[in-house]
Amino acid sequence: MPRDFIESVTAEYRRYKQLGEGAFAQLANGELCQAASADDNSVAAIVWHVAGNLKSRFTDFQTSDGEKPWRNRDEEFEERVVTRQQLLEKWEDGWRVLFNTLDGLTDDDLHKVVTLRQQPLAIHQALHRSLAHTSYHVGQIVFVAKSFRGADWRSLSIPKGASSAFMQRADPIQKSATPTR
Repeated sequence: MPRDFIESVTAEYRRYKQLGEGAFAQLANGELCQAASADDNSVAAIVWHVAGNLKSRFTDFQTSDGEKPWRNRDEEFEERVVTRQQLLEKWEDGWRVLFNTLDGLTDDDLHKVVTLRQQPLAIHQALHRSLAHTSYHVGQIVFVAKSFRGADWRSLSIPKGASSAFMQRADPIQKSATPTR
Protein backbone atom coordinates (compact mmCIF):
# COMPACT_ATOMS: atom_id res chain seq x y z
CA MET A 1 0.00 0.00 0.00
CA PRO A 2 1.43 3.38 -0.94
CA ARG A 3 2.58 5.74 1.79
CA ASP A 4 4.05 8.63 -0.22
CA PHE A 5 1.77 11.32 1.22
CA ILE A 6 1.80 9.88 4.74
CA GLU A 7 5.61 9.68 4.70
CA SER A 8 5.81 13.28 3.45
CA VAL A 9 3.51 14.51 6.23
CA THR A 10 5.42 12.45 8.80
CA ALA A 11 8.70 13.99 7.64
CA GLU A 12 7.26 17.49 8.02
CA TYR A 13 6.02 16.74 11.54
CA ARG A 14 9.49 15.38 12.41
CA ARG A 15 11.10 18.54 11.03
CA TYR A 16 8.91 20.76 13.22
CA LYS A 17 9.52 18.53 16.23
CA GLN A 18 13.28 18.99 15.72
CA LEU A 19 12.88 22.76 15.40
CA GLY A 20 11.09 22.88 18.73
CA GLU A 21 13.78 20.77 20.35
CA GLY A 22 16.48 22.99 18.85
CA ALA A 23 14.80 25.95 20.52
CA PHE A 24 14.47 24.16 23.89
CA ALA A 25 18.17 23.32 23.80
CA GLN A 26 19.10 27.00 23.66
CA LEU A 27 17.06 27.97 26.72
CA ALA A 28 18.10 27.96 30.34
CA ASN A 29 15.86 25.83 32.55
CA GLY A 30 14.07 28.84 34.06
CA GLU A 31 13.36 30.34 30.65
CA LEU A 32 11.29 27.30 29.64
CA CYS A 33 8.55 28.45 32.03
CA GLN A 34 8.96 32.19 31.57
CA ALA A 35 6.83 34.20 29.15
CA ALA A 36 8.57 36.83 27.04
CA SER A 37 5.96 39.37 28.21
CA ALA A 38 2.86 39.43 30.41
CA ASP A 39 0.45 38.66 27.55
CA ASP A 40 2.51 35.85 26.02
CA ASN A 41 2.67 32.13 26.66
CA SER A 42 5.79 30.47 28.00
CA VAL A 43 7.45 27.69 26.06
CA ALA A 44 6.09 25.28 28.71
CA ALA A 45 2.51 26.46 28.09
CA ILE A 46 2.90 26.06 24.34
CA VAL A 47 4.42 22.59 24.83
CA TRP A 48 1.49 21.59 27.05
CA HIS A 49 -0.91 22.82 24.37
CA VAL A 50 0.84 21.11 21.45
CA ALA A 51 1.13 17.84 23.38
CA GLY A 52 -2.49 18.02 24.52
CA ASN A 53 -3.67 18.77 21.01
CA LEU A 54 -1.68 15.96 19.38
CA LYS A 55 -2.69 13.45 22.02
CA SER A 56 -6.37 14.39 21.76
CA ARG A 57 -6.49 14.50 17.98
CA PHE A 58 -4.62 11.27 17.34
CA THR A 59 -5.83 9.00 20.15
CA ASP A 60 -8.39 6.68 18.53
CA PHE A 61 -7.97 8.87 15.45
CA GLN A 62 -10.33 7.00 13.15
CA THR A 63 -12.92 5.98 15.73
CA SER A 64 -13.63 8.95 18.02
CA ASP A 65 -13.92 12.73 17.83
CA GLY A 66 -10.51 14.41 17.90
CA GLU A 67 -11.60 16.69 20.73
CA LYS A 68 -11.58 14.23 23.62
CA PRO A 69 -13.74 14.80 26.70
CA TRP A 70 -10.70 14.25 28.96
CA ARG A 71 -8.77 17.15 27.39
CA ASN A 72 -8.76 20.47 29.24
CA ARG A 73 -7.50 22.91 26.61
CA ASP A 74 -7.74 25.98 28.88
CA GLU A 75 -5.54 24.28 31.50
CA GLU A 76 -2.81 23.77 28.89
CA PHE A 77 -2.21 27.53 28.80
CA GLU A 78 -1.96 28.05 32.55
CA GLU A 79 1.35 29.20 33.97
CA ARG A 80 3.41 26.31 35.24
CA VAL A 81 6.84 25.63 36.65
CA VAL A 82 8.25 22.37 35.37
CA THR A 83 11.68 20.85 34.97
CA ARG A 84 13.28 20.41 31.58
CA GLN A 85 12.73 16.67 31.98
CA GLN A 86 9.00 17.13 32.66
CA LEU A 87 8.72 19.44 29.64
CA LEU A 88 10.45 16.94 27.38
CA GLU A 89 8.31 14.06 28.67
CA LYS A 90 5.12 16.02 27.97
CA TRP A 91 6.40 16.98 24.51
CA GLU A 92 7.25 13.36 23.68
CA ASP A 93 3.90 12.13 24.98
CA GLY A 94 1.96 14.06 22.32
CA TRP A 95 4.36 13.28 19.49
CA ARG A 96 4.40 9.56 20.34
CA VAL A 97 0.62 9.33 19.88
CA LEU A 98 0.84 11.21 16.57
CA PHE A 99 3.65 9.08 15.13
CA ASN A 100 2.04 5.82 16.25
CA THR A 101 -1.13 6.85 14.43
CA LEU A 102 0.73 7.94 11.29
CA ASP A 103 2.61 4.61 11.25
CA GLY A 104 -0.73 2.85 10.89
CA LEU A 105 -2.00 4.92 7.97
CA THR A 106 -1.55 4.46 4.24
CA ASP A 107 -2.35 6.79 1.39
CA ASP A 108 -5.44 4.65 0.79
CA ASP A 109 -6.82 6.00 4.10
CA LEU A 110 -6.63 9.65 3.05
CA HIS A 111 -10.26 9.97 1.97
CA LYS A 112 -11.70 8.17 4.97
CA VAL A 113 -13.60 10.48 7.29
CA VAL A 114 -12.68 11.40 10.86
CA THR A 115 -14.43 13.82 13.19
CA LEU A 116 -13.00 16.92 14.83
CA ARG A 117 -15.25 18.89 17.17
CA GLN A 118 -18.21 17.13 15.58
CA GLN A 119 -17.11 18.23 12.10
CA PRO A 120 -16.41 15.45 9.57
CA LEU A 121 -13.09 15.80 7.74
CA ALA A 122 -11.26 13.60 5.28
CA ILE A 123 -8.07 12.27 6.87
CA HIS A 124 -5.95 14.32 4.47
CA GLN A 125 -7.81 17.46 5.63
CA ALA A 126 -7.35 16.58 9.29
CA LEU A 127 -3.63 16.00 8.72
CA HIS A 128 -3.20 19.34 6.92
CA ARG A 129 -5.07 21.14 9.69
CA SER A 130 -2.99 19.50 12.41
CA LEU A 131 0.31 20.07 10.64
CA ALA A 132 -0.49 23.76 10.15
CA HIS A 133 -1.58 24.11 13.79
CA THR A 134 1.54 22.37 15.06
CA SER A 135 3.92 24.36 12.87
CA TYR A 136 2.26 27.60 14.01
CA HIS A 137 2.95 26.77 17.65
CA VAL A 138 6.48 25.52 17.00
CA GLY A 139 7.10 28.88 15.34
CA GLN A 140 5.94 30.53 18.57
CA ILE A 141 8.33 28.37 20.58
CA VAL A 142 11.21 29.38 18.31
CA PHE A 143 10.23 33.05 18.53
CA VAL A 144 10.08 32.98 22.34
CA ALA A 145 13.43 31.19 22.54
CA LYS A 146 15.01 33.61 20.09
CA SER A 147 13.74 36.58 22.11
CA PHE A 148 15.50 35.20 25.20
CA ARG A 149 18.77 34.44 23.40
CA GLY A 150 19.02 37.65 21.41
CA ALA A 151 22.42 37.92 19.73
CA ASP A 152 23.43 34.52 21.16
CA TRP A 153 20.68 32.74 19.19
CA ARG A 154 22.00 29.91 17.01
CA SER A 155 19.87 29.75 13.89
CA LEU A 156 17.90 26.55 13.34
CA SER A 157 17.86 27.12 9.57
CA ILE A 158 19.79 29.41 7.26
CA PRO A 159 21.06 32.33 9.37
CA LYS A 160 20.12 35.87 8.41
CA GLY A 161 22.42 37.12 5.67
CA ALA A 162 23.82 33.65 4.92
CA SER A 163 21.62 32.53 2.01
CA SER A 164 24.33 32.95 -0.63
CA ALA A 165 26.89 31.03 1.40
CA PHE A 166 24.35 28.28 2.01
CA MET A 167 23.56 27.98 -1.71
CA GLN A 168 27.27 27.80 -2.59
CA ARG A 169 27.72 24.90 -0.13
CA ALA A 170 24.57 23.07 -1.24
CA ASP A 171 24.96 19.87 -3.20
CA PRO A 172 24.80 20.75 -6.94
CA ILE A 173 22.70 17.65 -7.66
CA GLN A 174 20.24 18.62 -4.94
CA LYS A 175 20.05 22.21 -6.27
CA SER A 176 19.12 21.02 -9.76
CA ALA A 177 16.80 18.20 -8.70
CA THR A 178 13.18 18.56 -9.68
CA PRO A 179 10.36 16.71 -8.00
CA THR A 180 8.91 13.79 -9.87
CA ARG A 181 5.33 12.68 -9.89
